[in-house]
Amino acid sequence: MNKFNPSSYLASLNVDKMHFGLTAITELLSRLGNPQKSYKTILIAGTNGKGSTAAMTASILCRAGYKVGLYTSPHLVDVRERIVINGKRISLPEFNRTIAYVKDKIQQPVTYFEFLTAVAFVYFKNQKVDIAVLEVGLGGRLDATNVCKPLVSVITNIAFDHTDYLGNTLESITIAKAGIIKRNGICITAAKQKEVLRILSNVCRKRQAELYCLGRDIKIKKQKNGFFTYRGLYRNLKDLTIPLRGEHQLSNAALALAAIEISEKNGFSVDDTAIYAGLKNTQWEGRLEVLQNQPLFLLDGAHNPAGISVLCRSLKKDFSYRRLILIFGALSDKNYRQMLQKIVPLASVIILTQLKTKRAVPVNDIMEIVKKMGYPAIVTKNVNRAIEQAQTMAKKHDLICATGSFYLVGEIKQAFRDC
Repeated sequence: MNKFNPSSYLASLNVDKMHFGLTAITELLSRLGNPQKSYKTILIAGTNGKGSTAAMTASILCRAGYKVGLYTSPHLVDVRERIVINGKRISLPEFNRTIAYVKDKIQQPVTYFEFLTAVAFVYFKNQKVDIAVLEVGLGGRLDATNVCKPLVSVITNIAFDHTDYLGNTLESITIAKAGIIKRNGICITAAKQKEVLRILSNVCRKRQAELYCLGRDIKIKKQKNGFFTYRGLYRNLKDLTIPLRGEHQLSNAALALAAIEISEKNGFSVDDTAIYAGLKNTQWEGRLEVLQNQPLFLLDGAHNPAGISVLCRSLKKDFSYRRLILIFGALSDKNYRQMLQKIVPLASVIILTQLKTKRAVPVNDIMEIVKKMGYPAIVTKNVNRAIEQAQTMAKKHDLICATGSFYLVGEIKQAFRDC
């Protein structure tokens, strides 16, 4: 008899396959005893910023003394990054045991994401977490995470991404993400578009849910000293700070704080000390992450036009450098043409690279777009070669920025670890 190999089994599930519908995950969780019902949850959806918001929320709750599960996606280097309790990822033996346990309960096919979601729910139950912060994988209504009744549903923002699955209008994308709003629940959002807010308001009214909006019910303001103030639903705080770079992270911090305030109304007492320490000590890789100094090497997982726009604003506002050396790689199901149109004009040197995943755009296709834009580009066959090229060309006061995909971020982080 062949010995069960957890990593081979996971690989067989095909990480790139997506399935929308809750039938398979609901049936599997039922056979597992519905582990997701054994603890409280916070559910976070949105086009960008949901991972950062989840990380800040979990960090604060952890500092307040709770046992906090954090489930996020995608991972950058190791799949176990997705399943964390109080900052510590699931151990390999525990991961393998839970994989084997969940697999034995499967009666109908599930996707990679559905399977890992079930693994996370089981692990959090076994470890007796007080609360789990869950990042929605894709969309909302039909996402595998949307099987719990959260204390609060967070929708960070809404822009165009995954249009093949969610539709190519803001309305269809908003409706998909609004699926995480529960009857008699609470939703908080930093979305600004009138159309989006109209839909969210209508959904909340129909489901008799409350809607709180950044800028109206929750306010955040930068202070001159790099700190910021928060005027929330029930408390006001000043001199707050976060280690995550970029002004957009202030919006994410505001949503995290509002989620904490709502959690407090549901029995999770959190004092100011935990809030300050939780925000200050948040760790979240691959988002304006500095890998080295002189030359500065920046990693950002922006993978859609809205994310690239935020990155471009940050490059102009938060960093000073002589030349920008861009490393770019993307997935074929993303709007990489628009992404290139936004960031390429900022770069003095453009290095295009081929990612390992089957979903990657052929690097020569990207080169043709950049060429038609009127910019010269260097083509590299893999990420290691792109790093070597950038490091060779960069002078002390230049900035190397790698972006376009979390797959690119993961490959670069792995390359740095292998050095």
